[in-house]
Amino acid sequence: MKHTMMSYPLTLGTVLERAHRPFGSTEVVSRLPDGAVRRVDYGYVHARARALASALRLAGLRPGDRVATLMWNHDDHLTAYFGIPCAGGVLHTLNLRLSPDDLAYIANDAEDRFIIVDDVLLPLLGRFLGKTKIERVFVTRLTGEHAGDAFESFERLLEEAPDDVPLPALHEEDPCGMCYTSGTTGRPKGVVYSHRAIVLHSFGVTMVDGLGLGGRDTVLAVVPQFHANAWGIPFAATMVGAKQVFPGPKLDAVSILDLMESESVTLAAGVPTVWTALLDHLDRQPERWSLAPGLRLVVGGSAVPEALLRGFDRHGLRVIQAWGMTETSPLGTVGHVRPQIPQDPDEQYAVRAKQGIPVPFVDVRIVADEGEAAWDGKTPGELEVRGPWVAARYHGDAEGRWTADGWFQTGDVATIDPDGYMKICDRTKDLIKSGGEWISSVDVENALVAHPAVLEACVVAVPHPRWAERPLAVVVLRDGSMATSDELRAFLAERFAKWWVPDGVEFVSSIPRTSTGKFQKSAVRERYRDWRPQEEAHGDRARPSQESAR
Repeated sequence: MKHTMMSYPLTLGTVLERAHRPFGSTEVVSRLPDGAVRRVDYGYVHARARALASALRLAGLRPGDRVATLMWNHDDHLTAYFGIPCAGGVLHTLNLRLSPDDLAYIANDAEDRFIIVDDVLLPLLGRFLGKTKIERVFVTRLTGEHAGDAFESFERLLEEAPDDVPLPALHEEDPCGMCYTSGTTGRPKGVVYSHRAIVLHSFGVTMVDGLGLGGRDTVLAVVPQFHANAWGIPFAATMVGAKQVFPGPKLDAVSILDLMESESVTLAAGVPTVWTALLDHLDRQPERWSLAPGLRLVVGGSAVPEALLRGFDRHGLRVIQAWGMTETSPLGTVGHVRPQIPQDPDEQYAVRAKQGIPVPFVDVRIVADEGEAAWDGKTPGELEVRGPWVAARYHGDAEGRWTADGWFQTGDVATIDPDGYMKICDRTKDLIKSGGEWISSVDVENALVAHPAVLEACVVAVPHPRWAERPLAVVVLRDGSMATSDELRAFLAERFAKWWVPDGVEFVSSIPRTSTGKFQKSAVRERYRDWRPQEEAHGDRARPSQESAR
């Protein structure tokens, strides 16, 4: 028997048209570098995305050609999110926090032909453009400066786009987007997304058991649009017609809180470091901001400390933890609490501190030395995933990490409990093996930030003549707070076996981070590779030093 369903391609062109038809008057808000707010709507974005697609076709864009963006979060970037794929091209978001050499390498590896760049980022572009084969540069005007540059105007490109340029028929398996991994374990690798993958991922984001993003939400993507497509939020929000708010380059805590308040944001997404800073301000000035009741904060990128969950609960804000990777588009699991979980607050927090349950159509398994591990919440192993929006290979000839039966090896060490909750224990390269036993740096870090004096904590392995490796904690204290190494180690001794407690604590003013906001543990390990414990003077109260772990 043959099925009787229509063959309907899952493409971003359909998503864009749907945003125009029912949701044309829904606002898209962008904060510019000078603090001014630009208000447009989906009708405006639709018209400009169509114009961009026509202009790129007229400029000679061929199906599958890559068009790079070097842009902050704003409505012109949203226009590129749809205009480039609708022209048959591949949207390639460049991470503006990378070094010029890395940007040149990535642009060349992707074979970018054109680039759209914000005028405020022209100095960065100038540091690597000459090392690439990029043919044309189109500049958006966020500030009105650089008007005399030789590059082409993005506005003029759209204004002069003819209406009669035919757009290509899109197929759901066509490539439409491209992001590169952060390159923490080697050269960055390109992940190419299909229309089908992005559309299906958008459905996952909008599911109640996904991120629950709906058309009645006002969504703030603090996560950059160059970081795993802002977790797919701009695509999903456009699909359901949600109001979108873009913060531009001002990402300090006060600016984000002001924007949340002024636009009545109901759903925001960002990495833990963003929310740690926000919580610190809310704790110090609890009456300053009036935020939307029920505001949900989606947190991903690294494990969320239980202290952060409890802290935002005090302010009536709900943290939703999610896990994913560039290779998973990125949504993989979400940490909602299932009804059968006991209502005891400690048990609820223990569940919410895990990375959650796989969203539908994402399969997960834990593989240890002896094979696939049981879902017992105790047996750790490498997390492997598969699904319709999980990459099957890297761009070009980049070496991959896929099993013979088609699962992606994430490099994360995790457990899965009988209720299906996945918990990241560590990255394989960050686990600490002391005397033949494994120590999770993530668990120790999350315990440390529960101490009232600790703002941030990074735990790494340092060499040891007897035990091979021992943990060392690198800590940033809260402003005005004091603590000693002995005090923090005693705090941890109440929570862990003695051999899990770090041999020492180094107090610093800042911890180096990767371009995506995670701790750059390789740099911390290098800084302290010759570290040896020193006896701390009794009663000496440590304060944040001017030294950083860099």
